[in-house]
Amino acid sequence: MKIKILTILVGVTMGSCKTYIISPESLKSQLLESGNIRQEVEINNPLLYGNIRYKANAIGHLSITDKDGNRLLMPNSPALEMRVTQKSGKRKIFYFDTVILENDSLKGSKSRFIPGLTGSVPFDSIVKIEIQDGGKDFHYKE
Repeated sequence: MKIKILTILVGVTMGSCKTYIISPESLKSQLLESGNIRQEVEINNPLLYGNIRYKANAIGHLSITDKDGNRLLMPNSPALEMRVTQKSGKRKIFYFDTVILENDSLKGSKSRFIPGLTGSVPFDSIVKIEIQDGGKDFHYKE
Protein backbone atom coordinates (compact mmCIF):
# COMPACT_ATOMS: atom_id res chain seq x y z
CA MET A 1 0.00 0.00 0.00
CA LYS A 2 2.80 2.42 0.92
CA ILE A 3 4.55 1.66 -2.37
CA LYS A 4 1.40 2.49 -4.35
CA ILE A 5 1.00 5.82 -2.55
CA LEU A 6 4.67 6.68 -3.07
CA THR A 7 4.43 5.78 -6.76
CA ILE A 8 1.36 7.98 -7.20
CA LEU A 9 3.04 10.92 -5.40
CA VAL A 10 6.18 10.63 -7.50
CA GLY A 11 4.09 10.43 -10.69
CA VAL A 12 2.04 13.50 -9.78
CA THR A 13 5.15 15.45 -8.80
CA MET A 14 6.98 14.60 -12.01
CA GLY A 15 3.92 15.15 -14.15
CA SER A 16 3.21 18.57 -12.68
CA CYS A 17 6.45 20.13 -13.94
CA LYS A 18 5.89 22.20 -17.05
CA THR A 19 8.10 21.43 -19.99
CA TYR A 20 9.04 24.08 -22.55
CA ILE A 21 10.62 23.79 -25.97
CA ILE A 22 13.51 25.68 -27.50
CA SER A 23 14.78 25.04 -31.01
CA PRO A 24 18.45 24.16 -31.36
CA GLU A 25 18.96 27.24 -33.55
CA SER A 26 17.35 29.52 -30.96
CA LEU A 27 19.49 28.09 -28.16
CA LYS A 28 22.63 28.52 -30.24
CA SER A 29 21.69 32.12 -31.00
CA GLN A 30 20.97 32.90 -27.33
CA LEU A 31 24.24 31.33 -26.19
CA LEU A 32 26.19 33.34 -28.76
CA GLU A 33 24.33 36.57 -27.85
CA SER A 34 25.34 36.08 -24.20
CA GLY A 35 28.96 35.83 -25.30
CA ASN A 36 29.00 32.06 -24.73
CA ILE A 37 31.07 32.69 -21.62
CA ARG A 38 31.07 31.14 -18.19
CA GLN A 39 31.02 33.08 -14.97
CA GLU A 40 31.69 31.87 -11.43
CA VAL A 41 28.45 31.41 -9.44
CA GLU A 42 27.57 30.10 -6.02
CA ILE A 43 24.37 28.29 -5.08
CA ASN A 44 22.96 26.80 -1.92
CA ASN A 45 23.45 23.11 -1.22
CA PRO A 46 20.04 21.72 -0.21
CA LEU A 47 21.51 18.37 0.89
CA LEU A 48 24.41 19.51 3.03
CA TYR A 49 25.73 22.59 4.77
CA GLY A 50 27.73 25.02 2.71
CA ASN A 51 27.42 26.17 -0.86
CA ILE A 52 28.36 24.87 -4.30
CA ARG A 53 30.56 26.89 -6.70
CA TYR A 54 30.79 26.29 -10.43
CA LYS A 55 30.98 28.06 -13.79
CA ALA A 56 27.62 28.99 -15.35
CA ASN A 57 26.61 30.51 -18.66
CA ALA A 58 25.76 34.21 -18.72
CA ILE A 59 22.21 33.94 -20.10
CA GLY A 60 19.89 36.08 -17.96
CA HIS A 61 16.57 35.07 -19.52
CA LEU A 62 15.82 32.25 -21.91
CA SER A 63 13.35 32.66 -24.78
CA ILE A 64 11.24 29.48 -24.84
CA THR A 65 7.95 28.17 -26.23
CA ASP A 66 5.17 26.52 -24.21
CA LYS A 67 3.03 23.58 -25.39
CA ASP A 68 0.50 26.00 -26.97
CA GLY A 69 3.18 27.74 -29.06
CA ASN A 70 3.33 30.90 -26.91
CA ARG A 71 6.76 32.49 -26.59
CA LEU A 72 7.90 33.23 -23.04
CA LEU A 73 10.95 34.62 -21.26
CA MET A 74 12.12 32.37 -18.44
CA PRO A 75 14.76 33.59 -15.98
CA ASN A 76 17.86 31.43 -15.91
CA SER A 77 18.04 29.43 -12.69
CA PRO A 78 20.20 26.68 -11.21
CA ALA A 79 17.05 24.52 -11.01
CA LEU A 80 16.46 24.50 -14.79
CA GLU A 81 17.12 21.19 -16.48
CA MET A 82 17.65 20.68 -20.18
CA ARG A 83 16.79 17.45 -22.00
CA VAL A 84 18.41 17.06 -25.42
CA THR A 85 17.07 14.48 -27.87
CA GLN A 86 19.43 13.36 -30.60
CA LYS A 87 18.64 11.99 -34.07
CA SER A 88 19.54 8.51 -32.76
CA GLY A 89 16.78 8.82 -30.12
CA LYS A 90 19.27 9.06 -27.24
CA ARG A 91 18.57 11.70 -24.62
CA LYS A 92 21.02 13.62 -22.48
CA ILE A 93 20.11 15.75 -19.48
CA PHE A 94 22.10 18.78 -18.28
CA TYR A 95 21.60 21.60 -15.84
CA PHE A 96 20.79 24.44 -18.21
CA ASP A 97 22.93 27.12 -16.57
CA THR A 98 26.09 25.03 -17.17
CA VAL A 99 25.55 24.58 -20.92
CA ILE A 100 27.85 26.28 -23.42
CA LEU A 101 28.59 25.84 -27.11
CA GLU A 102 32.15 24.64 -27.68
CA ASN A 103 33.63 23.31 -30.93
CA ASP A 104 30.12 22.89 -32.39
CA SER A 105 28.99 20.75 -29.44
CA LEU A 106 26.78 21.55 -26.48
CA LYS A 107 28.63 20.83 -23.25
CA GLY A 108 27.22 20.90 -19.76
CA SER A 109 27.09 19.43 -16.28
CA LYS A 110 24.93 16.46 -15.36
CA SER A 111 25.33 16.78 -11.59
CA ARG A 112 25.66 19.49 -8.98
CA PHE A 113 27.22 17.12 -6.46
CA ILE A 114 29.81 15.25 -8.54
CA PRO A 115 32.32 17.73 -10.01
CA GLY A 116 33.46 16.79 -13.47
CA LEU A 117 30.37 14.74 -14.36
CA THR A 118 29.82 16.47 -17.66
CA GLY A 119 28.66 15.52 -21.09
CA SER A 120 28.54 16.82 -24.61
CA VAL A 121 26.29 16.46 -27.64
CA PRO A 122 27.31 17.25 -31.22
CA PHE A 123 25.15 20.21 -32.19
CA ASP A 124 24.22 18.80 -35.60
CA SER A 125 22.78 15.64 -33.96
CA ILE A 126 20.16 17.55 -31.91
CA VAL A 127 16.52 17.30 -32.99
CA LYS A 128 14.75 18.58 -29.87
CA ILE A 129 15.56 20.54 -26.72
CA GLU A 130 13.21 20.65 -23.74
CA ILE A 131 13.59 22.92 -20.72
CA GLN A 132 12.00 22.11 -17.38
CA ASP A 133 12.16 23.62 -13.92
CA GLY A 134 13.09 20.51 -11.99
CA GLY A 135 11.63 21.93 -8.79
CA LYS A 136 14.90 21.40 -6.97
CA ASP A 137 15.73 23.78 -4.16
CA PHE A 138 18.73 25.43 -5.86
CA HIS A 139 19.11 29.22 -5.66
CA TYR A 140 21.91 31.58 -6.64
CA LYS A 141 23.71 33.28 -3.76
CA GLU A 142 24.21 37.01 -4.13
